[in-house]
Amino acid sequence: MKLTPSALLTAAALASALTLPSCNDAKTAATAETSTPASTAMSGTAATTAAEDSAAKAGTTAAPDPSTIPAGSIADAATITARPQVPILCYHQIRDWRAKDSKGAKDYIVPVDAFKKQIQMLADSGYHTILPDQLYAYLTTGAKLPSKPIMLTFDDTDLDQFTVAKPELDKHNFKAVYFIMTVSLGRPRYMSKAQVKQLSDEGNVIGSHTWDHHNVKKYQGEDWVTQIEKPTKTLEEITGKDIKYFAYPFGLWNPEAIPELKKRGMVAAFVLAEKRDPQDPLFTIRRIIASGYWSARTLHNSIVQSF
Repeated sequence: MKLTPSALLTAAALASALTLPSCNDAKTAATAETSTPASTAMSGTAATTAAEDSAAKAGTTAAPDPSTIPAGSIADAATITARPQVPILCYHQIRDWRAKDSKGAKDYIVPVDAFKKQIQMLADSGYHTILPDQLYAYLTTGAKLPSKPIMLTFDDTDLDQFTVAKPELDKHNFKAVYFIMTVSLGRPRYMSKAQVKQLSDEGNVIGSHTWDHHNVKKYQGEDWVTQIEKPTKTLEEITGKDIKYFAYPFGLWNPEAIPELKKRGMVAAFVLAEKRDPQDPLFTIRRIIASGYWSARTLHNSIVQSF
């Protein structure tokens, strides 16, 4: 089941629901690209053994650092685009709805019980979480992935991603990607630097989500330093690791952003339900927002139909 256009949220509605700016899907899942489900297309040539699947689910499958992959081994854009897409979910707030939450904002606020059921469904359905280095290796070289791969991503640094979502993922040995807005670090209802470091130390991946969520399409001059360069350095100081992955605020991007991201060490970037750029598919990797209105079954259907 796909979202209807009315099920999606405007940027204004979302901004009114949160203290700091947050993500907004520019298009609905209904307008997204569709392709052969990755879980089906990868079941043969890109499936690992049962032992490898178990290791992958536990977050222990190693993938090469993108910088170690020879340039001559990286596929061209057309080949990358043609590979079956891996389902990628985008979460924001994980908390119960409040009386003041707007109808639109509830798309971005997944109630705790609903979130638990969604994660349990993924585990029961045999999905295995993967991380960006694995995805990069698959897209660029055709490296194998576990059967039924999926990536879980969380945007905007909300505290409930650590206090509520993380324990549920831990129950199933799932790992995730956390795209951090550095302006919010340590503020009430947002994660601290220590919590971000803990996520990284425990095998999750920390990515950049700008300093304060400004629309990338509006950047000029020093904005690239303020919004990308400095926050990236901050996250690298916190985690002790290179920051290589970026999520566009609101899922919005333009071709001018891609070389700027590359200059600042990014090897891939994530949009939302927009079509991928055929010239730079690694910098327009699709995700869908996991709606607060969705049951576990609806989420499953959306994964199958959207990827």
